[in-house]
Amino acid sequence: MPRTRTHLSLLSAAIVMVFSLSTIQAKAQSTDLPPVQTITSLDVSRYLGTWYEIAKFPNWFQRKCISDTKAVYSTKPDGNLQVLNSCRLSNGDISTAEGEARQIGAKDSPKLEVRFAPVWLSFLPMVWGDYWVIDLDSQYQLAVVSDPRREYLWILSRTPQIDLSVYEQLLQKLKQQQFDVLKLELTPQKP
Repeated sequence: MPRTRTHLSLLSAAIVMVFSLSTIQAKAQSTDLPPVQTITSLDVSRYLGTWYEIAKFPNWFQRKCISDTKAVYSTKPDGNLQVLNSCRLSNGDISTAEGEARQIGAKDSPKLEVRFAPVWLSFLPMVWGDYWVIDLDSQYQLAVVSDPRREYLWILSRTPQIDLSVYEQLLQKLKQQQFDVLKLELTPQKP
């Protein structure tokens, strides 16, 4: 029994150390650029439904996704959001991941946190990732989501494709916010 406690203590210490180092690194990186600007308010009830990924910054948790990436948002009984992400893998299978999102601050806050870790880990701050809506058209048809460190970026649409001129306009807005748009990867979607 004491040996198990020792292993758990070491694991806990390692998790805290990794989180602390990543926080220090994120703060150091974020001071080089102006803060990421979000939209002024978000009507979550209008944001619900299906969003198709148009483009993204490459990330480790989507590395196996090759096409048809989308997210479906719905309301949970506790007021948080259920998030169901899916994408097509190279073998043709569809991979899914279920998570939860919650607003940070006011009821119209464009800042959310998302968790895909098991519920029993939800008390740990590091399992929640920032999900900031930084651009959204008035019809809730096109959205851009990022985080305060500019590590992640997604361009989302209610339709699997968008007009090239609209995409170019979004790129200009992202450049104004100091995002490296050359890192964006287009996501193949079935029409």
